[in-house]
Amino acid sequence: MVDSVILDDVDRSLLHALQLDGRAPFSRLAPVLEVSERTLARRYRRLFDTGGLRVTGVADTARVGHAEWLVRLRVRPDATAALADTLARRADTAWVTVVGGGSELVCLFRVPGDAPLPELARHPAVHAVDAHRVLRHVMQRRWQGRMSALSTEQTAALRAPDTDPSATVTPSDLDRRLLRALAADGRAAYPRLARAVGWSESAVRRRLEELRHARVLGFDVEIDPALFGYAVQSLLWLTVAPAQLVAVATALAADPEAAFVGATTGPHNLLVCVVCRDADDLFRYTTERIAALSGIHRMEISPISGYAKRAAPPRFT
Repeated sequence: MVDSVILDDVDRSLLHALQLDGRAPFSRLAPVLEVSERTLARRYRRLFDTGGLRVTGVADTARVGHAEWLVRLRVRPDATAALADTLARRADTAWVTVVGGGSELVCLFRVPGDAPLPELARHPAVHAVDAHRVLRHVMQRRWQGRMSALSTEQTAALRAPDTDPSATVTPSDLDRRLLRALAADGRAAYPRLARAVGWSESAVRRRLEELRHARVLGFDVEIDPALFGYAVQSLLWLTVAPAQLVAVATALAADPEAAFVGATTGPHNLLVCVVCRDADDLFRYTTERIAALSGIHRMEISPISGYAKRAAPPRFT
């Protein structure tokens, strides 16, 4: 279905605006984008139905007391799809991707302690399991390919409300229900959220803003980069000299190809997710850009074949 979608300037502007504030009402977006509310609502629904668009609430891992684990599963190719589907349904997976043409799954677990390795290793289709703790997110911005439609003035007008990282909020059980509902649909209306958590609409509205202000809650926009003309995505597992790890990570985080840069444990201490137009573009990036950086001892390229889960729960849950 994604192949049939063609993005125009209105679509690109809407997607850029939602990256700035995923819950901004269309009434706020319309005058800045110079498009009617009705048109924006119609475009959003079209992209949601046919282009895989999802706006999802994302809880800050550290602020809710969770650790992030990257888990690599070598699997039987004939069982990859079913296992990916099972992993995508789990509440503790943040994303599940198929790499290497179906011979491997890479998952991001967000859990209070360790990744569930014994459980995964017992699966009959799993040949090997590796786990790497994410120590730091080096890149704090979104992939630039989705953030080039609006002017500087429009961007300033639509930025999300200011947040205070020093604010302290300890999520309650009701908060966790609210976070789960927002993960499924970051733009869910307040009446629907109120029913999901058993609060009044006014209490939900107030608590949502408190969680945003304390940076416990943020929003992300899921959309296939192929719609922007970028058909090749890959995970780059880099082994970098410790003394140069920060410099290499910071340099790569500034690249327009980068969608994620994170320092990890394990033999590969830096993971970079890159988005390229085609295979030749990926070749140039790895052999020219990355090869020119000092301190990189080893690189493994894992081409991404598809996603079973990006951040939002699958629509069938």
